[in-house]
Amino acid sequence: MTARRTIAGSLAAGLFAAAAALVPAPPASATGTGALPFGSATTVGLHNTYEPAAYEYLAQGLDTGTGMIELDVWTDTITKEWKVSHANPLGNSNNCTAASAPAQLYTGGANKNLENCLDDVRVWLGAHPGAGPLVVKLELKAGFSANHGMGPAQLDSLIAAHLGSAVLRPADLLAKPGGGSYATVDDAVRAGNWPSRAALAGRVLLYAIPGTVEESNPFDTLHTDVEYGRHLRDLAAAGRIGDAQLFPAVHGAAGGDPRSAYTGADAGIRPWFVVFDGDAATYTGGIDTAWYDRSHYLLVMTDAQNVTPAISATGPTADQARARTEQLARAHASIVSSDWRKLPAVQSLVLPRG
Repeated sequence: MTARRTIAGSLAAGLFAAAAALVPAPPASATGTGALPFGSATTVGLHNTYEPAAYEYLAQGLDTGTGMIELDVWTDTITKEWKVSHANPLGNSNNCTAASAPAQLYTGGANKNLENCLDDVRVWLGAHPGAGPLVVKLELKAGFSANHGMGPAQLDSLIAAHLGSAVLRPADLLAKPGGGSYATVDDAVRAGNWPSRAALAGRVLLYAIPGTVEESNPFDTLHTDVEYGRHLRDLAAAGRIGDAQLFPAVHGAAGGDPRSAYTGADAGIRPWFVVFDGDAATYTGGIDTAWYDRSHYLLVMTDAQNVTPAISATGPTADQARARTEQLARAHASIVSSDWRKLPAVQSLVLPRG
């Protein structure tokens, strides 16, 4: 009888833990910032959220209320799978579970493909309808492999199939409130066409950056940002901008307008970039970050811990992490990215930007 009670008690404890994990994250309006346009707020993001060392399950990272998660993606051209891993281009090493229902977010085997990680995001958002908007950062570690059928169009199709109408697409920003449309996302964003955070509850914005392997490969002459920028430009010219599911990002902090690096035939892709991603210490070292804020561009500041005075990369106090977030919000960051995995009160912060 004692053994039966022990088993029953363990099952009850497990069910209680699972139920507790599904308590909805606070909606954006709970912080009093729901009315802010998406581009006028500062949130906190989690670097490499998919890693098993970070969380047993991806949903646990989402449970912190974070404003951004990051997934590292490889194109496996042999199996035609989009793998999620930090260092293995041919295998998955992650905490995604391929959930189809909320209870499956915290159980079962992990190490799934990108589409399964996106399924987890969709299911989690369905269980937390007031949460978000959520940014999903994709680092394409070795870039696209369009010549092997794994290019921007195929990634668009995968995202659409697994996130559906939850995605905030470039086309969604182009629509003018009174009718008509803007010609480019640059025109739309500079005109302040971001919806409010409250209007974007339950929605996802995805952006992509070139990966570390891609950027160090001397034989790769077409990086992710340029390739997806061309894709957006060409879709718009063909009247198919609605097919695009993500935003390319200019990668690396630089002074002035860093899109000026796109020259020659690629100068025409500049107005399709409104997301910028780079090192926080570099951005705050003399770059005019107010320019990004005035233009309503999204500015993701990474490695927030290294800004002077430096704090712990993984375990600062809550006061230190909050002060750093406030410091970078004043410096016009849209997202303050770090590895502060155990600080949900900081990860869920939403502050006015600037």
